[in-house]
Amino acid sequence: MSRTKTWVDQPSTPSYAPPPGAIDAHVHVFGPEADFPFSPKAKYHPEDATPEMLFALRDQLGFARNVIVQASCHGTDNEATLNAIAKSGGAARGVAVVSPDIDDAELQKLHDGGIRGVRFNFLKRLVDDAPKDKFLDIARRIAPLGWHVVVYFEADILEELEPFLAAIPTTIVVDHLGRPDIAQGPGGADITRFVQLLDDHPNIWTKVSGAERLSPQGPPFDDFVAVIRPVVERFPDRVLWGTDWPHPNMEHRIPDDGTLVDVIPRIAPTADLQRKLLVDNPMRLYWPEQLG
Repeated sequence: MSRTKTWVDQPSTPSYAPPPGAIDAHVHVFGPEADFPFSPKAKYHPEDATPEMLFALRDQLGFARNVIVQASCHGTDNEATLNAIAKSGGAARGVAVVSPDIDDAELQKLHDGGIRGVRFNFLKRLVDDAPKDKFLDIARRIAPLGWHVVVYFEADILEELEPFLAAIPTTIVVDHLGRPDIAQGPGGADITRFVQLLDDHPNIWTKVSGAERLSPQGPPFDDFVAVIRPVVERFPDRVLWGTDWPHPNMEHRIPDDGTLVDVIPRIAPTADLQRKLLVDNPMRLYWPEQLG
């Protein structure tokens, strides 16, 4: 299998300067494969995207910390993610993908290594199986650790998933707003249904990221801004943001990370909204012990 590359080597430096302590709350690492082999079930085989590359990008973009989300190419072996957290000097935390039969000792090891959430992926092109009953069991077992659940799905299965989401006993973070059809506009059926989900379930948060994936127009992502800014303004205490570097499966539309950062003040137009989005909210989930 040929290896794919999904990031630019020299991203632009954004015009927007994030506030002090800002957190890029959705990134990944790939490998390095020589040390952390990819899963035999992986649907893609990327080039190495190392912790050192991630931290250099973090600094260039003006962020202080990262949340590293286990990439599906590594399956349920979280060692690459744990390695990156360990190399961050306390400036990273993580979200794991775990096997349903994981034992409590392994969960504690992940916690000690900086993991603070577990991800459930419902994208059929990325995973072969998404057993809701086993996911619920995992959610119940991580609740005492203070972790949350991250859920990745597409808009067409939201109605089917809602009973499952309602049964999860922890905070839930939905990746990329449940991938609504941005072309529908601010009043579109997909985003309207998603906003209703957030209204109905105060424990559900969302990442208001993914402009490069969701915008049919592309940069400067005016269509994304029009749909997503009202979500940030309506739920200022339940939103997170991330670059999604190194942009898995985006080899045909590789984004410039600096351009993505410049979307932030357009979806969060005040300093207060920006601080909540980039500092206060992710700190509550990932570094609560540092909030005093």
